Amino acid sequence: MQQALRWVSHRGQTCLPAELRHRWGIDDGGEIGIIDLGDAALIVPGSVDVARRELHEVLRWRYERAVASIADPDLADQ
Repeated sequence: MQQALRWVSHRGQTCLPAELRHRWGIDDGGEIGIIDLGDAALIVPGSVDVARRELHEVLRWRYERAVASIADPDLADQ
């Protein structure tokens, strides 16, 4: 599911789509972690520590995938 949030209030408030709140088990409220990525933000259910772990995992996976795609064996282990 990809859905843009429509707005942010003058107080900085926004809402998560009901589908996400339901899937994440926070229909009645709960904690989310937000990490500022500069031009984007990573939002995950749970704490900032959970968000950091998720970001680390995604970056590790992308790095390993990129290294595996290097055709030159002399460069692959650099």
